[in-house]
Amino acid sequence: MVKNGAKSLGAKKSSAKRILITQPRPESDKSPYFELARKYNVELFFHPFIKLEGIPARDFRKQKVDIASFTAVIFTSRNAIDHFFRTCEEMKVSIKQDTKYFCITEAVALYLQKFILYRKRKVFYGADGTNKSLFDVINKHKENERFLYVCSENQQDNEIVNWLKTNKCEFQMGFMYRTVSNDVKEVMDSQRYDVICFFTPSGVKSLYDNYPDFQLTDTHIGAFGSNTAKAVEEAGLPLEIKAPAPQAPSMVSALDQYLSSQKLAK
Repeated sequence: MVKNGAKSLGAKKSSAKRILITQPRPESDKSPYFELARKYNVELFFHPFIKLEGIPARDFRKQKVDIASFTAVIFTSRNAIDHFFRTCEEMKVSIKQDTKYFCITEAVALYLQKFILYRKRKVFYGADGTNKSLFDVINKHKENERFLYVCSENQQDNEIVNWLKTNKCEFQMGFMYRTVSNDVKEVMDSQRYDVICFFTPSGVKSLYDNYPDFQLTDTHIGAFGSNTAKAVEEAGLPLEIKAPAPQAPSMVSALDQYLSSQKLAK
């Protein structure tokens, strides 16, 4: 319901039945999201709250980033990998075989197989998907490395940047794409959701770009990543579902725990 530009969203019951995932629908029916839906008999809705725009090579050159001069690359998402290799192709940059790749999760690391001979490259990833686990891995290999942190022009992980500075790592940020808000009014107006899960600070921003006077009632909020959690809290939204965590490395596992607790509370 929208009145005077405000959106108020609430759920009639406390137990979660409709869950909005602010990402594209998984391509495979074997996604753990769908196993979760069957397990708890909940409805899942998928709609990306943001969309990405690649920064063309002609604009990237203005950053004066010499991609070939770096010995290691940091990736926090599959999108970063896509745009890194797209930019390299557009600029006709060849990546050395001994380049090291540091990824936030194993899933992101495995995505590199789309672009490189994975088994013949030096690929590292954090143990549990947290920034801390990524830092632990980088810390073991940081000597004599020059890091390129591939990130969005308007969405960098400040915790990663600050850690690299504090630990005196030689690094540079490479802005190869940017995030823009998506139109979410159709999906938000069509249903009342018990849970909304965010995955980026830009996703939270998109909500308020679409509904500047958004008001929350009984809907529960989930967030993946420390920066997303911070954006949720700064927006004044109560954060109840958080990942990654020691017992919940993914949003699916965090939702599993939450839905289980809801079931036990009945």
